[in-house]
Amino acid sequence: MRTDSSPGSLPAREHLPAAGAGTPVLDVVIPVYNEEKDLRPCVLRLHDHLTRTFPYGFRITVADNASTDATPHVAARLAAELPRVVSRRLEQKGRGRALRTVWSASDAPVLAYMDVDLSTDLNALLPLVAPLISGHSDLAIGSRLARSSRVVRGAKREFISRSYNLILRGSLQARFSDAQCGFKAIRRDVAQVLLPLVEDTGWFFDTEMLVLAERAGCRIHEVPVDWVDDPDSTVHIVRTATEDLKGVWRVGKALATGSLPLDRLARPFGDDPRDRELTGVPQGLARQLVGFCVVGALSTLFYLLLYSGFRLFAGAQLANALALLVAAVANTAANRRLTFGVRGRGGAVRHQAQGLVVFGIGLVLTSGSLAALNAATADPDHSTELAVLIAANLAATVLRFLLFRAWVFPDTVPSAPATAGPRRHPDVHRTRGDETVRLQPVSPADGEPGTGR
Repeated sequence: MRTDSSPGSLPAREHLPAAGAGTPVLDVVIPVYNEEKDLRPCVLRLHDHLTRTFPYGFRITVADNASTDATPHVAARLAAELPRVVSRRLEQKGRGRALRTVWSASDAPVLAYMDVDLSTDLNALLPLVAPLISGHSDLAIGSRLARSSRVVRGAKREFISRSYNLILRGSLQARFSDAQCGFKAIRRDVAQVLLPLVEDTGWFFDTEMLVLAERAGCRIHEVPVDWVDDPDSTVHIVRTATEDLKGVWRVGKALATGSLPLDRLARPFGDDPRDRELTGVPQGLARQLVGFCVVGALSTLFYLLLYSGFRLFAGAQLANALALLVAAVANTAANRRLTFGVRGRGGAVRHQAQGLVVFGIGLVLTSGSLAALNAATADPDHSTELAVLIAANLAATVLRFLLFRAWVFPDTVPSAPATAGPRRHPDVHRTRGDETVRLQPVSPADGEPGTGR
């Protein structure tokens, strides 16, 4: 997973300015490999549809990735016949490589792609790109799994598609419904920041792009589509599924270890309504409370299980101290990453040391509660001990959250702005621990657009 390139910050969402005559607003890329039979009717049909129905300037780019048949010649003839069709030839295979190369070099503000078989009804094209033109969304995808979609395909492909998307939801917490539909679009300014982080060059490319975009806070618009399966598709299902699962593992591992710098893809302040000043409510409080409660519930369960286990061979005070110590280390680590969004190893030791101080306060509360119980009852039941410990932990939890927010992880809490309006600065500063990082958009390197290698 790439970690050597600084992606810069995501741009503010703004409506695209009106383009001059002849300036393409949309660049539709058709990646092809050995498609000499289907390419010409596909381009002609798409060109006719856009000419009749699309209200903006457009371009169709045929991205030939190392075809060995007559596909390059067909593409060249189409480019010669139709003024708004261009052909690009790549000497290496890979749909993802073709898309990244063409998208990185394109000057159109909205970039899209569709499969050469045109399985998706073209009436969904304008609804796909309209949210990107208006500035409402960053990416848009066609979904065959939406309730209002109309899909004609075999049971085997239906099962594989739904299973794959369930895997994405379970393993990568993806919230979009259909990762594999060959009908997607992205704003060019977002692509310039996002594409250097995408490693895959094959069929997993757009899934990886969607996962990273979602984790970075991009808005993904979904369009229900009418879709008819192509019985002559040349996609190798087993090989593609295997590569996709490898990609899921790679991306999941990178996200779990924090090796992807997604926290640096912050938008300019004020672009998101949630960034605006709220009277009497510290920013980030609601999200942090939810995360802290979830982590706290799991930690409490973990603590009780540990206490019950230690209690088999140790007294109540020792079992409580050991269980609370182990649970406190796990709780601090989980809150550090999940609740307060601190990633990487910087400051981890200091945070754990401060967490142990908070643990000491919790130990005093719970141990004091046990001592009071033993003073009141000579031989209390185990269930009574657990009830007392739960009550003491609830009291300690409130204090723990306040200490975490104000003392252990204070740098992760954004300060309130002077005004509620947006600030359009070219640079973005993000604070993480004791280090402030100054971010600037990074353009793809010359000669190797968008690869980040």
